[in-house]
Amino acid sequence: MGHSHGPVAPADRRTVWAVLAVIVPLAIATLVALVVLWPGDVSKAQEPQLPELKGTITSISQETATVELSRFHTVRALLPTAPGSATFADGDEVIVLDLQDGTYAVSDHDRSSSMWLLGAAFALAVIAFGRWRGLTALAGLAITFGLLLTFVLPAILAGRSPLLVAVVGAAAIMLIVLYVTHGVSVPTSVAVIGTLVSLGLTGVLSMLAIDWAHLTGVSDDSSWLLGTNYQINTQGLLLASIIIGSLGVLDDVTVTQSATVAELAHANPGYTARQLYRAATRVGRAHIASVINTIVLAYAGASLPLLLLISIGNEPLGEVLTGPVVAQELVRSIVGTIGLVAAVPITTALAALTCRGRARPGRDVPERTRDLVTG
Repeated sequence: MGHSHGPVAPADRRTVWAVLAVIVPLAIATLVALVVLWPGDVSKAQEPQLPELKGTITSISQETATVELSRFHTVRALLPTAPGSATFADGDEVIVLDLQDGTYAVSDHDRSSSMWLLGAAFALAVIAFGRWRGLTALAGLAITFGLLLTFVLPAILAGRSPLLVAVVGAAAIMLIVLYVTHGVSVPTSVAVIGTLVSLGLTGVLSMLAIDWAHLTGVSDDSSWLLGTNYQINTQGLLLASIIIGSLGVLDDVTVTQSATVAELAHANPGYTARQLYRAATRVGRAHIASVINTIVLAYAGASLPLLLLISIGNEPLGEVLTGPVVAQELVRSIVGTIGLVAAVPITTALAALTCRGRARPGRDVPERTRDLVTG
């Protein structure tokens, strides 16, 4: 059949330099933007918090509980009585607020132990299945959370443009995490470029859609509080949330498409760039079909209480869909999906062009490979 088995052939020097000519300026621009936008001390913008103590409930009497904070320190703490408040029992580990007037109040369950156990189970499952790749995936996850907590959120609180912060933060996450997780290679670089282009398209469409739909970004108490008390641009915050939310799905699609093209080029060196594009696009269509359903179900699951309230209210469907809360989620999902769909042809075309130097036209197509990409 004329094709070998083993690692994918390395890209030619011209392809590597072409990819570097795009990636290096992007990385430098992202680094400069991070330095310029990096927030200073935002502690002044934060409201003072009441001291939190951890303890164990030893007994409950009516609306108070005896909480053992340490071996020699026990306090009486008020229990929450508002509708929907958590319920407590003897032996529960809880968080107690020191109200600074000699009284204490139980605020919530202490979930530290259970969350650490769940986190450990998650890490073990990922490492057991993914091995070294699982470790790199966990490292990428840690970097993502680190950038969100140290740059994106503090920068927005410091008054930076939410849209600009989201774009720079997303670019930084993408450039670091994709290389950490998938290694430094031409297919990974193609995925990075495809993600960035698709993310830019998503950002432009988001701005247009929000303007056309006259959305303000205020849809609940949290966004209203941020807009009034902290003077944060809620419309920009909505744009930022769409960009950050789209990044997670976009890099999945772009990495898959880039890897698919590379594997097809290795499995059949006879494929031209056009053949690689057409074959990998068929794989991408199947992937997109499942991802779109995933997005819809994810939004439906997150908005289930709201959907139930709408159902109880018996409002006309037209009013429900055009209301600010539902309209905002529809715009978020529609724009994100369009960007996701665009990522397939963009990344596939770039990957096919980088693999064309390794394809040798005129070779016969293995029947098994032809069945895989056409079936």
